[in-house]
Amino acid sequence: MAEYIESLQRLSEKFGVLQGVGRKSAMRMAYSVLELSDEEAHEFAEAIIEAKQKIHLCPICQNLTDRELCSVCVNPQRDRSLICVVEDVKAVLSIEKVREFRGVYHVLHGVISPVNGITPDKIKVKELLARIDEGEVKEIVVATNPTVEGEATAMYLSKLIKPLGVKVTRLAYGVPVGADLEYADEVTLYRALEGRSDF
Repeated sequence: MAEYIESLQRLSEKFGVLQGVGRKSAMRMAYSVLELSDEEAHEFAEAIIEAKQKIHLCPICQNLTDRELCSVCVNPQRDRSLICVVEDVKAVLSIEKVREFRGVYHVLHGVISPVNGITPDKIKVKELLARIDEGEVKEIVVATNPTVEGEATAMYLSKLIKPLGVKVTRLAYGVPVGADLEYADEVTLYRALEGRSDF
């Protein structure tokens, strides 16, 4: 059987280490690679190597970039007194799609989770504090996900930052458009009420 071909199995295992890729998906990806021409396969491999070599963390906000600083940090139109703190790079992309936020970002690269051995020193908290120490920051918008770990991280950051004289706000999470209130869970409704605004 094809799945016992050693090189195919190894390729499948490599795809399997990617986040969100299960065993069957990894094998499908491996078969897809076999369907590429030699030139396409080389280009695919080169793209992976190039991305690994060129992409690094922005030294200011910890977002990904292939330049010295990321595109947000070099943009003079962005408000550096307003920092939106997010768990990961994907959250930055989501917020940027809305085209409403004019501040800058700080990517934590995780959330506090003692159960999983993730303490504050294992995420980018000290880098955030260093930015606040520079004195330009007036508000931190904590936009961690509404999970137990996300909420714990938000509370930790709030307790750490408020004494520094910086305003700390939380991204409001609520009922999605088109959803019925009767199907919303308690946390969602609480967030919706807490994040209510003038109408």
